[in-house]
Amino acid sequence: MNETEQENCLYVYAILNTATEQNLGTIGINDNPVYTIIYKDIAAAVHFSEKKPEPAKDEQQAKEWVFTHNYAIDKMTEKFGTLLPFSFGCVALGNDETIRSWLQKNYEPFKTELEKLNDTAEYLVQIFYDPKILAEKVLKDSHELQALNAKIQGMSKGKGYILQKQFDIRRDQAITKELSKLGAEFGRAIHENVKEMVPEEKKSNVPEKFKGKKSVITLSCLVSNENVENLGNVLEQINEREGFAVRFTGPWAPYSFIDLKKDFEHT
Repeated sequence: MNETEQENCLYVYAILNTATEQNLGTIGINDNPVYTIIYKDIAAAVHFSEKKPEPAKDEQQAKEWVFTHNYAIDKMTEKFGTLLPFSFGCVALGNDETIRSWLQKNYEPFKTELEKLNDTAEYLVQIFYDPKILAEKVLKDSHELQALNAKIQGMSKGKGYILQKQFDIRRDQAITKELSKLGAEFGRAIHENVKEMVPEEKKSNVPEKFKGKKSVITLSCLVSNENVENLGNVLEQINEREGFAVRFTGPWAPYSFIDLKKDFEHT
């Protein structure tokens, strides 16, 4: 076990459900060895770091560090199951005893969170629609839009200009109303199979197959392991609806359902 009594800075990855001191290998940023610091039956996974870490020299290095941080979290999830992950860049001044004291001070809330998240994982659900197909659907379902469209067809381009603008506005309003209805319907179906869900506001990279489509809803979902298949079946039914496509990714560490950095900063 590494002892850092002579050191004064530790990079923190996660809180784990283990009572065993362990070296986890050189899975840390810049190949640093990661190890556990124990208090009772929980542990912090850390690696030694300089007191004042140098910032990344460029964007590429920053991306590599974030990737390595997430890789280390994934490896620890494989080994320990549910954990409480820190976001990238949490560094503690002090030594092993500093971290142990922090674990002791926060033992009850950490243990409660670990139990709440036991046998769960985070998944990202994104539902997209094809705007052309949805526009055709609202036209098919609306007698008012059909009548207005027919009237425009019988006019010259110049005379029909104003009516075309009115048609576009009413069609877009109908699309917005339809999306609101479908978003609520999809949300209810998903909610029945998850423990918690939160709207995802951050833009994530979208694979090429979804380019040209627009988002209906994006959710981060905390899902029990036993319910993942049921959720997948619900999403498959949505995916099979004409004009819709679903992206379902995970499992991920439950970043969206805890905020350890806040607790850490107030220690």
